[in-house]
Amino acid sequence: MSRVFRRRLLQTLAAVMWLPLALAAPPLVPKPGAMDLCPVCGMLVSKYPNWLAVVVYKDGHAHFFDGAKDFFKFIAAPQKYDTTHRSDALAALWVTEFYGLTRIDARRAYFVIGSDVLGPMGHELVPLESEADARDFLKEHRGRRLLTFDQVTPEILGKLDKE
Repeated sequence: MSRVFRRRLLQTLAAVMWLPLALAAPPLVPKPGAMDLCPVCGMLVSKYPNWLAVVVYKDGHAHFFDGAKDFFKFIAAPQKYDTTHRSDALAALWVTEFYGLTRIDARRAYFVIGSDVLGPMGHELVPLESEADARDFLKEHRGRRLLTFDQVTPEILGKLDKE
């Protein structure tokens, strides 16, 4: 077997192996209806698409939030707001990225608190896709702190509500 043939065979095999991944559609993020309410505060979420956050369960049921702050309140105590689903049945967690206004995985997002940007419920966790964007936002909007998903606590949420 010649080197050229072997190289082309390996290239073809690699392409065939990666094809399903390349063709896989991005996960679908459900959209709220006109009358969907945030389960935490009761606001109509469709009025605030730039702040939308979404929790999706394995059965396809979704809850929509008017900002990351209420989203995190729900995550911290899901049984307080939804007694029909178990927290271990969560399939996806989405927030809306501030600059691109696209839905991103909340577990991979960066959040800035204490900035001059207010959300529908006042002081908010501002979701950003990259750490570099978050650091830029922190400087440009006089933010106080940069957090990852795991660093957001009920205590932080309580302080945001009091600002």
